[in-house]
Amino acid sequence: MGRILPIEKIAAKFGIKKHELKLFGNYIAKVDISILKRLDNPSRNKNSKYILVTGITPTPLGEGKTVTTLGLSMSLNRLGKKSFACIRQPSLGPLFGIKGASGGGKCQIIPLDDFCFNFLGDFTAIELAHNLCASFIDNSLYRNNPLNIDCQKIFLRRVSDLIDRSLRNIKIETKNYSYQSGFELTPSSELMAIMALVNSRKELHDSLDDIIVAQNKNGKFIKSKELKVTGAMAALLKYTILPNLIQTKENTPCFAHTGPFANIAHGNSSIIADKIALKLSNYVVTEAGFGADCGAEKFFNIKCRYSGLIPNAVVLVCTVRALKLHSNRFRDYNDDRLLKEDLIALEEGCVNLEKQIENIKIFGLPAIVVINKFDQDSDKEIALIKNKAKDFGAFDCIVSTMYNHGSLGGVNLAKAVIKAVNQKNEFKFLYSLDSSIEDKMRKIATKIYGAKDIEISDEAFKKILLYKREGFDKLPICMAKTQFSLSHNPILKGRPKDFIIPIKDLHINSGARFITAILGDILTMPGLPKNPQAEKIDIDDNGTIQGLS
Repeated sequence: MGRILPIEKIAAKFGIKKHELKLFGNYIAKVDISILKRLDNPSRNKNSKYILVTGITPTPLGEGKTVTTLGLSMSLNRLGKKSFACIRQPSLGPLFGIKGASGGGKCQIIPLDDFCFNFLGDFTAIELAHNLCASFIDNSLYRNNPLNIDCQKIFLRRVSDLIDRSLRNIKIETKNYSYQSGFELTPSSELMAIMALVNSRKELHDSLDDIIVAQNKNGKFIKSKELKVTGAMAALLKYTILPNLIQTKENTPCFAHTGPFANIAHGNSSIIADKIALKLSNYVVTEAGFGADCGAEKFFNIKCRYSGLIPNAVVLVCTVRALKLHSNRFRDYNDDRLLKEDLIALEEGCVNLEKQIENIKIFGLPAIVVINKFDQDSDKEIALIKNKAKDFGAFDCIVSTMYNHGSLGGVNLAKAVIKAVNQKNEFKFLYSLDSSIEDKMRKIATKIYGAKDIEISDEAFKKILLYKREGFDKLPICMAKTQFSLSHNPILKGRPKDFIIPIKDLHINSGARFITAILGDILTMPGLPKNPQAEKIDIDDNGTIQGLS
């Protein structure tokens, strides 16, 4: 395990020139997107391999996807391959709530303090740009409402990166107008989704112009460009579009850029970061949020459509403990019995692993299962998962000890990935964009979640007719649902069957270029748990923050 290196040194090793860096101290930098023009040579990334890390349906404590993403990239570098990691930036909401997103053990981002707390101000800039647009709506209403905005049809709510259930519903009231609104978590902002999906500054500006913020009293959509605010919004985001370069504990380069959640947005880091990394290395390991039914499905059906990039392989992370939880024998994820050998519970819970492998194979890609091993996991339990994974059609199943041993604990995984990415690529999308909105939702629900069918509410059906009339029916679908189940119901573990997915509502994200379907009850502003992670965070007399890992 080496010491932290100046980021300029790591950048130079991977071909980034000094003038292409905007330094923030010695260990963090932003990389100018002009590098893409300099490296615009089709042969430069001809042999670069693109690997996605996803997981089984998660438990609240996580299964180690970020550890695996960082560790796999570190292990590939150990084997002499030039590898880059690409992850999302952490939100302060989950950081203060239940967990962060910086990896752990010997597979972690450094410097950790700077990474976890308001990393280079990107989330703040998105929050400000979003709320600036909201304030322009109010100003337009105050100035005699020249756009004829219908106060009951204002879609843009405000955002904050701190969890606060008291902000879910608020009433905005003046002597001239009043309406119901509320706050959402910053990662759920359409601006966050846009930032992750654009390929250039021009595309960012065009996408900001296209955000639908309200309807007028005649039912016509009002876009943000009509408020004359998008230029100022783009100015606030001047540096936010630049990917952030940081390093792992073994000095492997990592782009940490954008942070949309996978349960309410598309759940993947930025296209720009991935494209730059592919130009600079032979292997790029990127991570999708939550299980393969959430972030991975959206990676394939949304992100890949707009990036034009095709993945070569998928790594599916699981743990013994999480699979036992999917047996439905345990109600509490802190139950001590989960830590003891229980082959019956483990075998029952493997049905979730089976479905998530199936979900990856639906897209025509090889799935390498990695067991993130804990000290209490028995040899019999590991052997059972390996046998099941192979029976379910996994390309391979590897045990990882990267949390404890860094890149050395992921060498076998790296070798399996090198073998898998050289297989013939048979990638295919789940649905055609020409399919109807109903058919796209039904295909995701039945093929990916295993639902019997979907049930569309009257409100959602009205939106379908409206979006079709306005020409938005050719957009991909982003399903907003619980991350804790393949279904819409977080209580249903394992591999539920014969359930109906309720489509409660639809939202148009015309700037981000997808339609969000609301499945059951899904919160865009969570609440703090009983014992928030923030209770463990402190700072000592030397300025060192504690309690982050």
